Amino acid sequence: MLRYALRRLAGILLTLFVIVSISFAIIRLAPGGPFDQEQTLSAPVRANLERVYGLDRPLPVQYLHYLAGLARGDFGVSLRQRDFSVRELIGQGLPVSATLGLAAIVLAVLVGIPCGIASALWRSRGAALAVATLTALGIALPSFVVGPLLALVFALHLHWLPVAGFAADAPRYLVLPVVTLAVPVAAYLARLTRASLLEVLRTPFVRSARARGLGSARVLWRHALPPALLPVLSYLGPAVAFVVTGSLVVESVFGLPGTGRFLVQGAIDRDYPLVMGMVVVYGALTLLVNLITDLAYGWLDPVARQ
Repeated sequence: MLRYALRRLAGILLTLFVIVSISFAIIRLAPGGPFDQEQTLSAPVRANLERVYGLDRPLPVQYLHYLAGLARGDFGVSLRQRDFSVRELIGQGLPVSATLGLAAIVLAVLVGIPCGIASALWRSRGAALAVATLTALGIALPSFVVGPLLALVFALHLHWLPVAGFAADAPRYLVLPVVTLAVPVAAYLARLTRASLLEVLRTPFVRSARARGLGSARVLWRHALPPALLPVLSYLGPAVAFVVTGSLVVESVFGLPGTGRFLVQGAIDRDYPLVMGMVVVYGALTLLVNLITDLAYGWLDPVARQ
C-alpha cells in the first residue's frame, strides 16, 4: 500500500507541474497585457511598470522565477489589486469556496447514493422511470439554469431564502448555491449507484450468499454494496473537479465572495499572478482529492494496487 501511495503521489506532483507549465504559457502568450486597459499610461511609465514586475524579462526567465517563488509558497503580487498579494486574495475567498464545494459534495453523496440504492432495490417500473427522469434532468440542466430557477421559487416567490449575498454567521445564504452545485453530482451518483448495484446483485457470489440463508440486509451491506460502491468512489475525484469549475458560475450567480470572482476578474484584467495562483490552488485541491480517492479505492480493491 505504501508503494502504491508513493506512486500516486509522484504522479500527482508531475501532473501539477504540467498544469502550472501549460497554464503559464497560455496566459502569457494570450493577446493583451495587464496594463493595456490603462490608456493614459505613457510609454516610459508602462516600461517602468513592466520592469518592476519583471515582465520585461524573457519568458523562460519569468517562468523559472515563478517556479522558484512557487516552491517557496510565494504566488506573487496582484498586478491590478496592488495593495494585496495573491496569497492574501486567495485567503479571503478560499474559505467560502471550500465551504460551498465541501457542502455540495456531502449533500450529493447523502442524497445520490441512498437514492441509487433505493431505486436498485425497488423493482417497480414506475420507480425506475421516476429515478431515470429525475437523474436525467439533474445531469442535463446546467448550474446557470438551476440556480436562477431555485432563486425564483424559494427566494422571490416563497421568500424562504435570500436571493444572493453572503454573511458568515448566516448559513441560509449558502443553501441555494449548495443545492445548485449538488444537483448534477447527486443525479449522477444515483444513476451510477443504481447501475452498479443492479449488476452486483446478479453476480454468482451474491446468489450464493442468498442460498446460504443470509438475510437481505446482510447480503446488501456485507456482500453487494462494497463492490458496487467502487465505481462510485472512483467518480468522486472527477465530481470534485466538476464542483470546482461549477462553483465559478454559482458564485457569480449568487454573489458569493469566493475565489471564483478573483479568477474571472483576473482573466479579464490579464492579472498573471492572480490567475496562476487560482489555477495552482484549484489544480492542487482537485489532485489532492483524486489522490485520496485513489488511496481509498486501492484500500478497498487490492487488485488496483498491483
